[in-house]
Amino acid sequence: MTNDIYGPFPGRPDFLVGLTEQQRARYEQLGTNLEVVERRIAAACEAAGRPREDVTLIVVTKTYPAEDTALLAGLGVTDVAENRDQDAAPKAEICVQLPLTWHFVGQLQTNKVRSVVRYAGAVHSVDRPRLVESLSAAVLRAERAPLDCLVQVALDKESGEGEHRAGVAPADVPALADLIADTPGLRMVGVMTVAPLAGPLADRPDRAFARLAEIASAVRASHPAATMVSAGMSGDLEQAVAAGATHVRVGTAVLGVRSPLG
Repeated sequence: MTNDIYGPFPGRPDFLVGLTEQQRARYEQLGTNLEVVERRIAAACEAAGRPREDVTLIVVTKTYPAEDTALLAGLGVTDVAENRDQDAAPKAEICVQLPLTWHFVGQLQTNKVRSVVRYAGAVHSVDRPRLVESLSAAVLRAERAPLDCLVQVALDKESGEGEHRAGVAPADVPALADLIADTPGLRMVGVMTVAPLAGPLADRPDRAFARLAEIASAVRASHPAATMVSAGMSGDLEQAVAAGATHVRVGTAVLGVRSPLG
């Protein structure tokens, strides 16, 4: 790196001028991909009769360098997600001046909680009481703003599948949501799911996301502020938007096919 592209965007007029040839090529590639994804989201919103502003795009930057995150910020992206703290923490530190909200979307071990609360604005993968307790303790210790928490729902567990997968069964969502809402330092803001790989909803993202919408509605009856519905990725964002998702987590469609993790 011969130039610093990690400053506060937007609002820096020399940003494009300062890019190397390679950085400019990647910037243009990311911009083209973002335009395609934006058109998909806009079309899905129109088809569902929803305003475009109802849906927030979260770009999943896992396995890609901080440089790509900075270029995304230069393109106007405001929300990014990571699923491994060992990758996210240094990336967030490098990009600390960028106007980004960091979402943690992976399975979170309690020994990583203190690190995650240093940079994450939201954790989408809350799935057990012990994690709730650890997050609360870390937030209070850090004296930071309350942390937004989403209950991760494992839809396949409703049919007895996915025993070892992250997330809670739909029947266990209300109790965990209540616990988050009653725990200092945390805000219960919604629910999250990944389309299941097993059970009757496997390969049926439309039905899976419709089921999540039912769960989200029940949660809002007890917690009106829990309006976030995090669902949908590169291959199924349209079905998620149709079912009422407020946040879609898109990685490959923006950044390209991922290389294997080391």
